[in-house]
Amino acid sequence: MQKILLYYKFTPIADPEVVRLWQRTLCETLNLKGRIIISTHGINGTVGGEVEDLKIYVKQTKQFGGFKDTTFKWSDGTRDHFPKLSIKVRDEIVSFGAAKELKVDKSGVVGGGTHLKPSEVNALVDRYGDDVVFFDGRNAHEAAVGRFKNAVVPDTTTTKDFITELDSGRYDDIKSKKVVTYCTGGIRCEILSSLMKNRGFEDVYQIDGGIVKYGEAYADDGLWEGSLYVFDDRMGLKFSEKSKDIGRCIHCEGATSNYENCALNSCNKLVLICENCRTEPTKKFHNATCLTQATSATAIAKTLALC
Repeated sequence: MQKILLYYKFTPIADPEVVRLWQRTLCETLNLKGRIIISTHGINGTVGGEVEDLKIYVKQTKQFGGFKDTTFKWSDGTRDHFPKLSIKVRDEIVSFGAAKELKVDKSGVVGGGTHLKPSEVNALVDRYGDDVVFFDGRNAHEAAVGRFKNAVVPDTTTTKDFITELDSGRYDDIKSKKVVTYCTGGIRCEILSSLMKNRGFEDVYQIDGGIVKYGEAYADDGLWEGSLYVFDDRMGLKFSEKSKDIGRCIHCEGATSNYENCALNSCNKLVLICENCRTEPTKKFHNATCLTQATSATAIAKTLALC
């Protein structure tokens, strides 16, 4: 039986390269695949493999002093959801472009938002109502298929866009409100919440374990709506059969949560497309540039279905 592990830990790492070599040896020995990023701020990983091998991985990883109390989240999936094992040293474990601004000590991110358990999130909304603002800490294409109800969704393509967004003044009107940041597993909000507090947001929170933990607690009976975009070949997860499709097909505007890669390498976009339009490529083409680059009849048909 196979599973996927998701985890992160903010802790000072004196020599990230040594940790990288150790992690590569450990993962290769256990036949794990996935992605791990290491920096002086900590570690961020998603790996898949046999359950017994993953248990060994958790035990061995926790033997490193700074990782001993790391929370590992289990998710459905296999090692084959990842093309290979990738372990890299970077300036940041999430690329906000804030390597110099972010401060980390043995307790984690310095000056981040207050952590809330899923039940505490609901209690906060019950108590303060419209004075609570959900702030999406993900990229816009993730928010297109799932988000907290009435959430603020910044205009971001990558995490590096958040600093520009926060500095733009667009969100000054919510600086005095109770702002609950959220993201897939919680890691981006650790950083985002600290950046917001540095810029004058007065009362900032983050959800313990992110959307994943909230979904485990409430599925589709809480404040979340839609599906959860994930960064492997599954592309999306639904918490229950009651999940709604809130994304819109690029061709017919029908409800969908299905992302596809554009068929043309020159396009390099993820697009939302419903099952009908994917299997019947006769809809109006939304991207004239892509169409002109699809010269053969086969290429045109494939591109119409996907781009």
